[in-house]
Amino acid sequence: MADTKDKAQIRRRVRTEEDAEIGGIGVVDILRVLTGVVLLNCAASWLVTGESVLWGYRPWWTSPQQVGSWWKGPLYLTDTELSAYDGSDPSKPIYLALNGSIYDVTAGRETYSPGGSYHFFAGHDAARAFLTGCFKDDITPDMRGVEEMYMPLEDDSSADPEDPSHIHSGPAEVEESGGLRRKGGKKAIPKAELKKQRERDLRIARKRVKEGIENWARTFRGETGRPYFWVGYVKRERGWLEKLPKRVLCEEAKKHKPTRERFEEDVKRARSKEG
Repeated sequence: MADTKDKAQIRRRVRTEEDAEIGGIGVVDILRVLTGVVLLNCAASWLVTGESVLWGYRPWWTSPQQVGSWWKGPLYLTDTELSAYDGSDPSKPIYLALNGSIYDVTAGRETYSPGGSYHFFAGHDAARAFLTGCFKDDITPDMRGVEEMYMPLEDDSSADPEDPSHIHSGPAEVEESGGLRRKGGKKAIPKAELKKQRERDLRIARKRVKEGIENWARTFRGETGRPYFWVGYVKRERGWLEKLPKRVLCEEAKKHKPTRERFEEDVKRARSKEG
């Protein structure tokens, strides 16, 4: 009697397992389907792009050069040592630096080798030129004063904000009553308010410098699709910047200085995006 009962339980268990196999989907089946979808997607990407199985996305771990760089650890070079990687020697990688960080741009050898359109960047930290556009004069990491190119035209960065004549785009005029006005008859901004405005403008300008450098850094880190990557840092002695003569804003950068009206419009636009 017990044997009969055990056999019945076994038959029921077998039927339950058979029904589950017929009507249900197992974990293995799900994995098979997902694997098939991934493989089909990779194949489609390769057929469309002709070079990538990830639709143009190139994670660092798919690049042997980047994996090798990661394995070795950060590279540390002086500015002099960096200059040896300017593309002149085909056996060496091509490096450029931006604000103290070194990037491998060997994948763009035609662009950065001698004769290439951006060869002047190779082997240098030309952070200043990336923003000012003065490729002949500003191949330097010295960023002092670059914020001036983002300041409104009416402001002269060399002027003393305490000076009441430092107002808008023209010299101030003093009326017989003693009131200070700009040319054209408009009332001048009080000295305290002018100083506060200048401090605000300077903060905004410095923020734009930082954003501009970061945009270029994203490109050289490979985040915009270019096969470039970070490899290390530039070694510099303490106080190196103070030893360099101060630079003036180049003519090309001065051409890009905004008017007060455009400056304020850009500020409003930026605030609307943030808020």
